[in-house]
Amino acid sequence: MRRVEHVMGFPVSLRVDDTVVPDAAVDAVFAWLHEVDARFSPFRADSEVSRYGRGELSADGLSAGLVEVLGICDRYRTATGGAFDVRLPGRALDPCAVVKGWSVQRAADLLTGAGLRRFCLNAGGDVVVSGGPWRVGVRHPGIADRLCAVLALTDGAVATSGRYERGDHIVDGRTGRPATGLDSLTVVAPTLTEADTVATAAFALGAEGVEWAAAQDGCEVFAVLPGGRVLRTDGFPTAGAAAA
Repeated sequence: MRRVEHVMGFPVSLRVDDTVVPDAAVDAVFAWLHEVDARFSPFRADSEVSRYGRGELSADGLSAGLVEVLGICDRYRTATGGAFDVRLPGRALDPCAVVKGWSVQRAADLLTGAGLRRFCLNAGGDVVVSGGPWRVGVRHPGIADRLCAVLALTDGAVATSGRYERGDHIVDGRTGRPATGLDSLTVVAPTLTEADTVATAAFALGAEGVEWAAAQDGCEVFAVLPGGRVLRTDGFPTAGAAAA
């Protein structure tokens, strides 16, 4: 079974290789992601995130999901000394760096809970897989039609933060300026919540973020620095690579 929908501003594709695939399980995945988009998008004036950011909702009135997301945001803000911060001065509250991975991991958990064992869920290039082997390509940060690495994954998640799609959009909260110390940074972790948040937080830290990400429990890292130098942890599950 294969299905693609545009959600949260990017394509989300699901491939399931189980023999029997309940339609209800697949429908639930995309319904959940559309719900997340409506509730947690900072680009929707009526979303829970936007209303809370404007002071129209109190902390006591937030949904359990947003409380969890904001807790993750605060944990990584502390862990990075403020480099990762979803509450930047002069900007609206924007927890997207956590919401994406968190929500897609929840979607994957829905599939597992429905009894599915072999699937690949790809949300705009951030991927969670089950029941591999699966091969996941990492885009070259300087050449759009090339890969700089191919991963071999059985179960787990991979996320990449970089400058090549949206420019210098990740800000170092310590300085208020765009983070430019890395061209891209890819993290493999047990869940996409971890992989996506660690990748963004490490990118905000700049060059020092590579070592920081590698020190996070269960995380393996592949980073491309300006000039093409590649750094990777020994356990990064590379099935093949090209020079960056």
